[in-house]
Amino acid sequence: MDIDVIDETSRVSEKDEALVLDIISFAATYLDLPPHSELSLSFVDNERIREINRDYRNKDQATDVISFALNDDEEDDFPVNLETLGDDFPMNLGDIIISIDKTAEQAESYGHSFERELGFLALHGFLHLNGYDHMTEEDEKEMFGLQKEILDAYGLKREE
Repeated sequence: MDIDVIDETSRVSEKDEALVLDIISFAATYLDLPPHSELSLSFVDNERIREINRDYRNKDQATDVISFALNDDEEDDFPVNLETLGDDFPMNLGDIIISIDKTAEQAESYGHSFERELGFLALHGFLHLNGYDHMTEEDEKEMFGLQKEILDAYGLKREE
């Protein structure tokens, strides 16, 4: 899996970035994604994610993670049959944007480490890129169950 990382905050340590890359790669293997999959990951502050949330989701507030999936089956999209492009053609999943400020706030609020919250948010965004959502109770149960399963298998369990 190829992951392009942009740290607009200059506050993400190499260790934290490595954790995020590792958990996304682990999840890609867990979901049996093609090895030529790629995505971009941006770390931003609350002000920047608030702007993105306002401009693209019409919600003028900071949030923890936003995902923009490229393969989301929107009606106005040009259909592409990825199977006809061959195994070497990169499959771009989309973009994940994580607020480092919200990550720290939520880690403190939930009483667990910054690393655990960062891994959780990265995986949450990654699952959205792969078609999982939590708009209905049934979808939420499926997504959150898979999320817990992957985090537990990776060894990043929620601290009790």
